[in-house]
Amino acid sequence: MDEASLRADMIEGLEHSIGEPIDPPVLTALQRVPRDPFVDDSPRGGAVDSDDPHSLSLETVVRLVTALDAAEGDSVLVVGAGIGYSVAMIAEIAGARRVHAIDIDRSAVVAARSNLDAAGYEAVLVDRADGADGLPAYAPYDRILLEAAVVEPPRALREQLAADGRIVYPRGAGVQTVTAIEPSSPGDSDSADASEADAAADADAPAGFETVETHGPARLQPMLVEGEQPGVERNRTRREDAEHAERGRQRRHGWEQDWIDWDDRI
Repeated sequence: MDEASLRADMIEGLEHSIGEPIDPPVLTALQRVPRDPFVDDSPRGGAVDSDDPHSLSLETVVRLVTALDAAEGDSVLVVGAGIGYSVAMIAEIAGARRVHAIDIDRSAVVAARSNLDAAGYEAVLVDRADGADGLPAYAPYDRILLEAAVVEPPRALREQLAADGRIVYPRGAGVQTVTAIEPSSPGDSDSADASEADAAADADAPAGFETVETHGPARLQPMLVEGEQPGVERNRTRREDAEHAERGRQRRHGWEQDWIDWDDRI
C-alpha cells in the first residue's frame, strides 16, 4: 500500500475514534507533515500517551491542535516539545517562524530539533527551558499549548498570553480533559454578584479566564519541574545527599595541601 493510501486510512481511523470530521486546517497539516522523522524517534510510535512521555497518540495530537485553533501568522508557544510532531503540525498551520517550543528535558530538545529539521521545519525555535517559566523573550503569544497535564496553567504562561489569546492544556490528574481557556470578557467588574456567578459557572478555570472549549479525554504525563526530568533523582533528600557526597570526594585532603618543608619545622 502506498503512502497516500496509508495516510488516508490513518485519517479515516482518527475521525472514527474522535467521532467527528477533523477541522480543515488540522486535516491539511496531517496530510502535509511527514510522519516518519517523528515516529522513528519514538520506541512505540506514540501509540499510547502514558507509555512514552515524549510521544503522544495521534488522537491526542489532533484534539490538542484542534482546540488550539491557531491561524496563519499566530505566534505560538508549545510547552513540551516532545518528539516535535505536534509542533510541526502547528508550524504547518501558523508558519514555522511563528512557532516556539520548549522542553525541560535536554534529550527531548535535541530529538525535537533533529526531527523538525528532517521534516523541513528547521525555522521553528526549540529551546531548553522550564515550562512553568514559559519563554518570556518572545511573548506575548496568540496561542499557548501545554503538552503536559496541569490543574491550571502556571501564572507565568498566563501572563505571557496576548489579551485575545488562548491556552490549551490537559486539565486534571489521571485521565484529563483537553481544555481551551481564554481571558474573560471585562463585563461588569464592579458587580460582586456577577463575579460570583462567573466563578460558579466555571470553577475549574483560573481567575480571569473562562473555558471556551473541551475535547474528549486524554492521559498525558504531569508537567515536570526542575530536577524531575529523566535521569535526575526526584527525591530531594537523596539528590542532595548524593551531591554532598560527591563534593566530599572532590575535597582536598591534608596530604594534597601545598608542600610543607618539614626540615624547617623540626
